[in-house]
Order: sequence, then structure tokens, then C-alpha cells
Amino acid sequence: MKIKPLLPVAILATAIAALIAAFAADGSLMQHMNPGAAQSGIQGDLPALGGATGWLNSPPLAAPSLRGKVVVVDFWTYSCINWLRTLPYVQAWAAKYKDQGLVVIGVHSPEFDFEKNVDNVRQAAKEMGINYPIAIDSNLAIWRAFKNDYWPALYFIDAKGHVRHHQFGEGEYEESERVIQQLLAEAGTGSVGHELVLVDARGVEAAADLGSLRSPETYVGYARAENFVSRDGTITDKHHVYVGPARLWLNHWALSGDWTVGRQAITQNAPGDRIVYRFHARDLNWLIPTVQAATSHETLGRPRA
Repeated sequence: MKIKPLLPVAILATAIAALIAAFAADGSLMQHMNPGAAQSGIQGDLPALGGATGWLNSPPLAAPSLRGKVVVVDFWTYSCINWLRTLPYVQAWAAKYKDQGLVVIGVHSPEFDFEKNVDNVRQAAKEMGINYPIAIDSNLAIWRAFKNDYWPALYFIDAKGHVRHHQFGEGEYEESERVIQQLLAEAGTGSVGHELVLVDARGVEAAADLGSLRSPETYVGYARAENFVSRDGTITDKHHVYVGPARLWLNHWALSGDWTVGRQAITQNAPGDRIVYRFHARDLNWLIPTVQAATSHETLGRPRA
């Protein structure tokens, strides 16, 4: 059996194998570094995009060349479940309003080290069918220029280059599309209807079930891990045979078997090793790297309290 290192994961509910970095309950609407609030009105000018370390699906774009266009800047990272649930809407807007002057730019700002691999980003974008321009922001230069703190985060820029609105986290899709329609109408790019896109999101892209949520996002790498209850605690950066407790309290987790706990992720070292997590949520979404693909997202089973 070939052991693969587990990547950090935002899991919505909990528990499983291989190389893992984090799990998160399916009601969490965003990942963030610092608190913030959505606002409307002129909020400044479109920052420079020159900090990108590369571009996909497009030659490099610059703020001056985008004048006259309505621009939506979408901060994302491909392992983020919160961003994945917004993707069907962003893709639908990009397709519907492209001929009326809308430019969608995905800024890929990594949370974890493995997300800095451009080949991983390229493969994830291909698998997800993303064909609008993507700025590779591996050094977080564009992230800092926007003073952004969230995945996902949407910034809406008018044809004069002013940031007019932003949306942090999932939801508010109708309001976001109304902003796009308003900015296109102001730009005079042609007739803009009032109909909204229809999205049938399924699988990992399905909307969160807030009613069942009692479990937060959880990281398993020692840099950010909480509520870890295996006997002996965390042994960092080396093989260790862990023993799980007889009972788990809600939102606590444990390892059983031979694992290596790293700063951002944990690695399974032998067949039959287990990770257990007691959660309360509709779904568990977890992400692991695979040989054939940059990522693998799966939704697991039903919740257990």
C-alpha cells in the first residue's frame, strides 16, 4: 500500500484517512484571517495586479487596461469548501455577462503550502471548468493590496476603476448579481435585463445546511489544531503510534495507529490507521491529494451527534 501525505482540508463534519489537513462543519460560510463586514459604496480604486506570480487562461491583466469594463475579482483557494459553494454562481455570471462587458478575475491566494504549486492550481481549474482569467497570487501580494482577509471574497469594480461593493463569504447571490447589473447599466454597455441566473448546485457545491450545524472548521496540523484528545497528545514531525480515547465529546477528534503530525497536515503511515471526529453537521467534506489529480473532494455520509 502506497501511503500518500494528507493535505490540509476544510472538512464539514469529520473523520477519515490518508493525508489530511483540516475538517470543517458544513455551515461555516467563510474562512478568514481577521474579522470584517461587507459594505457598499465607493471603497477605493482597483489595486494593481502586478504582484501576480503568473496568469492562467489569460495574458497578464493590469488595472489601467480594465478601465471601461465592469470587473469582479474573486479571491479563492482551491481547497476551500466555502469558495467551492460560490463557484457555480461566479461561473454563471462570467458566462451570462461576458458579452456585456463583465470581466471576472479569479485571484488564487493559497492558504496552505501545497496550494502554491501552480500545476495543482492549473489542474484544479481545469477539473472545475474555470475558463476566466486567473491571477496566481502565491506570495499574497494582490491579497495584501486589497487588504483582504477572506476566502471567498468578491470585489465589484465599476467601469471607472472604483471598488463599489464587496461580499465576504457565501450567500447574498441575488444582491451580488444585482450589483453586477447596476454597474453594467451605469457603464452603458447595452441592455441589461433583471433576470437572475438559475443555479442547481450539487455535491460539494451544494449550499450549507445551517440548521444542522454544531461543528466548526477544524485543522489537524499542529500549527492550528484544537480539541485533539489522543493519548500522549501531539508528537510533532515524526512517526508515532496513537491511541484514541474510549469516548469522544462533540467537536473533539483523535488518531489511532501510526501517524505523522506535521505543521499543516497529518500523514497516515500504515494500513488500518484511523482518524475519528465527533461532529454534528449534514456533511463531511474532506480534501486529499491524489496521484492522478491535484485534489479530491468527497462528501461523506450522514451526521452523528
